[in-house]
Amino acid sequence: MIGGARVRLNRWQQAAVAVGSAVGALLDPRRADLIAALGETTGKPAFERVLRRMKSSPEGRAILLEQPRVISANVGHAWDLPANTFGAAYAKFMGSRNFSPDDRPPVRFMETDELAYVAMRAREVHDFWHTLFGLPTNLMGESALKVIEFQQMYLPMCLMSVVGGSVRFNEKQRKLFFQHYFPWAIRAGMQCTDLMCIYYEKHFHEDLEDVRRKWGITPAPSVAKQTQA
Repeated sequence: MIGGARVRLNRWQQAAVAVGSAVGALLDPRRADLIAALGETTGKPAFERVLRRMKSSPEGRAILLEQPRVISANVGHAWDLPANTFGAAYAKFMGSRNFSPDDRPPVRFMETDELAYVAMRAREVHDFWHTLFGLPTNLMGESALKVIEFQQMYLPMCLMSVVGGSVRFNEKQRKLFFQHYFPWAIRAGMQCTDLMCIYYEKHFHEDLEDVRRKWGITPAPSVAKQTQA
């Protein structure tokens, strides 16, 4: 099941996993496995909508047909691309944080292989979105990206993550987030193209600013970038 074993849950089990994952993720936001489980157990209707949109888009259909995976074996060439390209910017983002594209947890709770792939794709393109929007990986940057993800996919997990993240802000961070990150993220999510219908790997060789313009992406404001981590 996209790198892991499928686990079939009845409605009560699904609710139990969702509640347990939500509580655990609030206590420790670094637990990617809990955040993933929360997204899967609460996100089926959202992933079904994304699947329909992908099927209606030429590039989305190509993604569903070929089912590319964002793993080292497939994206490693990005590290060799010219500095101005989208691929090189992604490689710099990953390398500067010592991230690996192979670290994403597997999908376990989707009912069909097609939905499982959509969920996995959403998980794996997350770092492409960080790169394109110029967002840091600190709590504010992740919360801002979750605002955009919610507008793109309407995943309940994204909304819960924003609420949970804002609770953990100190007063200064909360003011910065709601004065600068949040309104920018609302605008950015509304203005950009359907991010799940982009075959990012086929655009690695293109200029970063060119793809941003093509996809209607507005990078994070400079005030936000001062807090990068």
